[in-house]
Amino acid sequence: MRAISNVDCLTLWESGTGLHPLDQGLLALSAALPDTPPDTLPDWPLGRRNGALAQLRCSSFGSRLQGWTTCRRCGEKLEVEVDGRMLANEGADQMPPAYPVVVNGQSFRLPTSRDLAKAACESDVSRAAMRLAESCRLEGGESSTWSDEELAQIGQQLALADPLAETRLALRCPACEDEWEETLDMATFLWREIEARARRVLKEIHTLATAYGWAEADILSMSERRRALYLEMAQS
Repeated sequence: MRAISNVDCLTLWESGTGLHPLDQGLLALSAALPDTPPDTLPDWPLGRRNGALAQLRCSSFGSRLQGWTTCRRCGEKLEVEVDGRMLANEGADQMPPAYPVVVNGQSFRLPTSRDLAKAACESDVSRAAMRLAESCRLEGGESSTWSDEELAQIGQQLALADPLAETRLALRCPACEDEWEETLDMATFLWREIEARARRVLKEIHTLATAYGWAEADILSMSERRRALYLEMAQS
């Protein structure tokens, strides 16, 4: 896997703006894995996808994942920090089970990005869970109808088989001591950083092009250190 360059960020941001977060994450992975056929990435189990996104984030932006959230009870703003290397290492070591997940006599494979895209079309949570379970069911035949309890059991067993499919962060508010969990969406987190870097690079290009009349390609070909020094002189 190769790191995302400034040019990559600009290309990804330009082509991926407006896409669904699932597609944005896969687009970023395709740029980092040029030897992997892009049409195979949507069929990766979610744990494998998330581990690869964490590796990409660490190689391109560093291992410290920093963000902010708000306490659901008192509204206190909390800073959240995660070591991305832990997620990347878990993803690298994790192998999908060679056997299907069996729940109440029915077999299921691990969910993929393609399955999530189908479930995302449903506005109702229960119907989305039903759509996801049906998409992962291995047996053919007519669609099944599961109770909420059965859907919860299916989801629990799939999560146990692919623990990196969803990353839950345990949070505690220092102000009111409320405790809760939030989901870390690696695709969305990474895309926001790609967008932020693209905007920063475009601003640098604008500043240097205005000051020196250089072309965008010439500015992008400079090293980070040289471009930073020119920016410092242009803004002094």
